[in-house]
Amino acid sequence: MDEPRANPSTGGEVESYHVGTESMSTSGSLADAFSPDPLAGPATVHEPAREIPVHASTDVLVVGGGPAGCAAALAARRAGAEVLLVERYNHLGGLSTGGLVIWIDRMSDWSGRLVIAGFAQEVLARLPDGAVAGAAPELWGSAEAPEVAYWRERQGAFRDVVTWSPMIDPEWLKHLSTEMLIEAGVRLLLHSWVAEPLLAGREVQGVAFESKQGRRAILAKVVVDASGDLDVCARAGLEFEADAKSGGSGIAHCLNTGWIWAGVDFARWLAFKRDDPGGHRQLMQDAGDALGFVERPVVGWRNDVALFLGPRLSGYSGVSVSDLTRVEIESRRRMVAHLDYFRRRAPGFENAWLMLSAAQVGVRHTRRLVGRHKLTSDDWRAGARHADEIGVSPSPSQKFANVSVPYRALVPRDLDNVLVAGRHIACDPQTQAFMREIPQCWLTGQAAGVAAALAVGRAVPTAEVDVAELQQELRRQGVYLQDGGAAPSAPEHAATAPLAR
Repeated sequence: MDEPRANPSTGGEVESYHVGTESMSTSGSLADAFSPDPLAGPATVHEPAREIPVHASTDVLVVGGGPAGCAAALAARRAGAEVLLVERYNHLGGLSTGGLVIWIDRMSDWSGRLVIAGFAQEVLARLPDGAVAGAAPELWGSAEAPEVAYWRERQGAFRDVVTWSPMIDPEWLKHLSTEMLIEAGVRLLLHSWVAEPLLAGREVQGVAFESKQGRRAILAKVVVDASGDLDVCARAGLEFEADAKSGGSGIAHCLNTGWIWAGVDFARWLAFKRDDPGGHRQLMQDAGDALGFVERPVVGWRNDVALFLGPRLSGYSGVSVSDLTRVEIESRRRMVAHLDYFRRRAPGFENAWLMLSAAQVGVRHTRRLVGRHKLTSDDWRAGARHADEIGVSPSPSQKFANVSVPYRALVPRDLDNVLVAGRHIACDPQTQAFMREIPQCWLTGQAAGVAAALAVGRAVPTAEVDVAELQQELRRQGVYLQDGGAAPSAPEHAATAPLAR
């Protein structure tokens, strides 16, 4: 998460969601020699019209198997719909697994109450012992200095408050995400890349996708765009917002490929930081001088594993194939340079070895929906509680109440049978900074899945789903809504911790 930082031009406060975002980012530096850009002049080829085989037909089609897509598929199936999920990679979980974003950001609010629950709560509770690590429930909301200091080093304290922000084993989350969907009766297509929506007026009747079997089609009554980049809606010609590189917007547009090292003694590294702060500062300064940029290590779900989210490379676009290629290559070059330096200089890293680099590039923002309601910082600064609330997010600061997330932010303005879920919902840049996190994607995904099932069951456009019925089903599925009800109970694995005190 980000601490707010002063805006020197206004003297005001800017909300963002990675501590020290500016210092953790660096300009991308690779030249274009190995990756061609599109030709400067007009050049096209003709693609003949063709008949596409229909591969499958379903009630609800979920495009994308990241956090939002997994939650949407399971929720829709549990609400009674036939569901098919299409995912381009060989696994589910998206950035929380393949992207190595194994730090699951805050799910508890400033009082320690668990507010992001439902699918999010269930999936963490079902991870096996040793695959999830975080503060015990009785510590959530604690401002005691020793607890805050301990959990800050483990990504579990924010703004001097202990939170439920666990670390997870990505391989177990891949496996569990898949098994939960199969157990519920969701049908899956992996290794399948959705290419184009099949548009008929204000409806998307399905999609064309590519795989090793060539181009095929899937027909659906309702489509959930959980692609992360609003691919279905953008390809359907919908208006969207994309101000990541316009400057001054507050959007974190940097990209990164993370990595994990094993063979680490993280307890020794933390002792060095604690007992020799001057030596630690000098080491990191020297590393920055030697490497051009230094990425700090984060403890994983066990103390012999270190996570590096990777240098946040700015100046690249998450929807440019050339830029994505550059980010992958540059990130891995920096990974190898970091390993050499840390092995030679950093206590606890002498025997570190490359365990894994992320299969998915870390993209924070590309496009945002233009929907029925744009969730903005004005909403949550004023403590607005929306009548069509479908979930609750912790607020960026103790100054603000929990953030009420409206159903209308998931509903496109110009399509009748599509919903969106994940980092591209309708919101402003300041709100996207936290609504893009893994728990918030689970939150919007679950709501989109339930709403999609209700739209199919009642044969109504997504904009006309009965909100009371939607909220009732969400509560039945364990989602917390601000109706005066009790907060959900804590996941049973919450008492585990990655390091002994």
